[in-house]
Amino acid sequence: RWGKNHLKTLHRLNSLSAIVDNNQSLLRDLKKIYPDVLFFSSIEETFSHKFSGYVIATPAPTHFKIAKTVIERGFPVLIEKPMTLNVADAESLIRIADKNQVNIMVGHVLLFHPAIQKIKELVDTGTIGELQYIYSNRLNLGQVRKEEDVFWSFAPHDISILQYLTESFPLKIDTLGGAFLQKDIHDSTITFLSYPKNIKAHIYLSWLHPFKEHRIVVIGSEGMISFEDSLENKPLKFYNKKFILNEDDDFTKVDGEIKEIDYDKTFPLDKELIYFMENLNKGFDISDGKNGLEVIKILNSASERLKDVT
Repeated sequence: RWGKNHLKTLHRLNSLSAIVDNNQSLLRDLKKIYPDVLFFSSIEETFSHKFSGYVIATPAPTHFKIAKTVIERGFPVLIEKPMTLNVADAESLIRIADKNQVNIMVGHVLLFHPAIQKIKELVDTGTIGELQYIYSNRLNLGQVRKEEDVFWSFAPHDISILQYLTESFPLKIDTLGGAFLQKDIHDSTITFLSYPKNIKAHIYLSWLHPFKEHRIVVIGSEGMISFEDSLENKPLKFYNKKFILNEDDDFTKVDGEIKEIDYDKTFPLDKELIYFMENLNKGFDISDGKNGLEVIKILNSASERLKDVT
């Protein structure tokens, strides 16, 4: 499903050259939609055409094999999240990329959401003071998966955002969850993360929830930010709210104004793909292979703890 979004976006950006899929029926349908591009049934058929780069938007279990093939032939690649399903494969891809001097990017598309980039700017410029706490709620009565639990389905988004905002790796990870609809496939999880500099975070995920809520809240010593991605106008707000320690060791609450922050409304996938194409031969400062590996490490660590408490 997400691969079709890549196709639409790349075509609209006049950057779609070819489509590869081993499903012949799907290829026939896509030829009607994109008659001006080349079509292939296998990745090996494409290499003689010397395309600038590749986007891998296939089921996660196939990412490693396809990416390895492309990287070994010397082509830059954007791998949809998750980069791989285990740490060893992610580390292997990075080694192969270094050996072949190929740049890897991972499709953590929310890092290119203009609101998330605005939050990053506000954190980096000290607008909210010292970063203290971040939480993300990603809840809905959503599509239930049979191959993966809610944590592997949704957490890569939120983990990548936490890595982006904190620029550090968690010192401690704890996870709790419940499997109600299917054995050993969690429908709801909550993960607590402790980062250096006393930064704390939690991620609450569920596809078994009465209403939709996609919310990120960032707490700092001098102010707070919220982003409500599930609301129609997707508001990004700054809260002039904090506590001030007085000389008598008491606290004064500052409950100031709430200000809505304007931000660019460009589609995140547009920004991600433009960034990939502009930097595929230079390297990626955002969502590179190292970032993808960190996300896999956190996913695996949290999953192991989830099994222990199930």
